Amino acid sequence: MTNIEHRTVETNGIRMHLAVQGAGPLVVLCHGFPESWYSWRHQLPALADAGFCAVAPDMRGYGQTEAPAEIDRYTLLHLVGDMVGLLDALGVETAVIAGHDWGAPVAWYTALLRPDRFRAVIALSVPFFPRGPARPTTMMPQTDDAIFYQLYFQTPGVAEEELERDVPATMRRLAYSGSGDAPRRHAIGMVPRAGGFLDHTVDPGSLPEWITTADIDFYAAEFGRTGFRGGLNWYRNIDRNWELLAPFAGARVTVPALYVAGDRDLVMAFRGVDQLVANLSTFVPNLRRTVMLPGCGHWTQQERPREVNAAMLDFLKTLT
Repeated sequence: MTNIEHRTVETNGIRMHLAVQGAGPLVVLCHGFPESWYSWRHQLPALADAGFCAVAPDMRGYGQTEAPAEIDRYTLLHLVGDMVGLLDALGVETAVIAGHDWGAPVAWYTALLRPDRFRAVIALSVPFFPRGPARPTTMMPQTDDAIFYQLYFQTPGVAEEELERDVPATMRRLAYSGSGDAPRRHAIGMVPRAGGFLDHTVDPGSLPEWITTADIDFYAAEFGRTGFRGGLNWYRNIDRNWELLAPFAGARVTVPALYVAGDRDLVMAFRGVDQLVANLSTFVPNLRRTVMLPGCGHWTQQERPREVNAAMLDFLKTLT
């Protein structure tokens, strides 16, 4: 960690904090919710040692990067624009882009919309989702007793109040309950109408081996300072993204691609994802490899850094 350089750049109208390590061809690492550049702490030195310049930004709304107040400034087009502006700020013409969780759609669509600037894509956890026939929120599951967590996140202030009540406990619960170490539980993606998002999570007596108390403390300090609104605003643009991306319906990601996920990732349990992963090359014709990690949960690159690093480096070596 001592070799990581921290800097701030101007991109797409905001100030963005970057963690940078190494010199060479650029690899941009996009984190998800609720994380930060720190989720790539195991990949930064591995990429640097292999001759790459690894850059992990705090994404829009997170950490030391600016968090615009307006909800509609968190669309996928804004997030793609941030990545293009990042290359411009660094004076780099092309890069490989990688993303985990929400960072994966950013990576996929950055590669789809700007293949001239992003020559390859690596996605962890979330596969490429082609644009569907209807607004996404109208297709999300809900019952008389519960709603899908992304619907729960739609109303400003509700999820913030719950997640910010005890930030260290929130981070412990999410780290453990989303991991491959947690017991399999049904309906973890559903939020009781009379409860909250954390109702199906567990605050563990001890942390799994892949994450330390110091790691939790780092995340808790960041979200204790910033709150969760910036990250939650990404979810509040899901339908707006669907509208904005209408001109690209049916477009395919044509650059070389790598997809990595854990077989115990909660995303794998969502409706239709298994078939989407099985047929990913239909939408990503230059998919070089799909790696499924046995026993790995949602926090892919943190739970299995050695395997993820190996897969990433093997893929990067194939690029000309």
